[in-house]
Amino acid sequence: MNLRALRIVCILAICGVPLAAQLPFYTDDPAVTPEGTFHFEFFNEYDALQNAQFPNLRQNTVNYKLNFGLPHHLEIDLDSPYLSIFRAFGNNPQTSTGVGDTNLGLKWNFYKLLSASFYVEFPTGDERQELGSGLIDYWLNLIAQKAFAEGRTRLTVNTGMVFTGNTSTGVLGIETNRGHVYTAGLSLLHDFTPRLTLGAELYGGFSPAHELGRSQLQVLAGGQYQIRNGLTFNFGLLGGRYVASPRIGAQLGFSVDFPVFRKNVRAAAVSRLF
Repeated sequence: MNLRALRIVCILAICGVPLAAQLPFYTDDPAVTPEGTFHFEFFNEYDALQNAQFPNLRQNTVNYKLNFGLPHHLEIDLDSPYLSIFRAFGNNPQTSTGVGDTNLGLKWNFYKLLSASFYVEFPTGDERQELGSGLIDYWLNLIAQKAFAEGRTRLTVNTGMVFTGNTSTGVLGIETNRGHVYTAGLSLLHDFTPRLTLGAELYGGFSPAHELGRSQLQVLAGGQYQIRNGLTFNFGLLGGRYVASPRIGAQLGFSVDFPVFRKNVRAAAVSRLF
């Protein structure tokens, strides 16, 4: 890395702003990224699959997500996973790797601790290798949160519907070609210190077209540790039942926030580097 690039990275780190990161939980919170700020999330999740998934044995999911805060309490999201699926010996291919399906979403914090998000998932993954669904998915999610103990404890509820498509990421998630999929999540988080947050969640979904869909139910316990303002380390352990959930898994990741250089003082600081 040259000196100029190093200086730019240092400025981004210094200008970070604090945000309540949601990783490693699947239940989304109502907060949106502040206007003019980027929020980047990365995690790696390694899962052992249910026996019913045989000959698929394990899946590794590397996910990148970028959010940007818009005016009027809006946020635009873009995320895309890189998947590795490991199968029993003797299968061809024994391992499939590649980009999964790409999500584009819009989230609106319309009233205090109430929000809604709408996602469109594009079939960028290779369906022949089980990396993608081959479908365009349309997903609406409603988010509500209740805070206790002066905001140190938070109960969050999600409820959603996939109008078209399914919730699959690789071989995990509910796979159905038609009909609706209903999803729900419940998480409880507590700030044990200003830096450490621990919690647990219950997350699942089902399709009323039982011959087409799969049920999903999983639990996750994990937390977030704030390394500095705008940078968190995230960790979690999860397990579930039904074929659409991992049998057991672990997740590690981080999230980082940084604003766009819009203020004159910051613009001047950047210009002096060059």
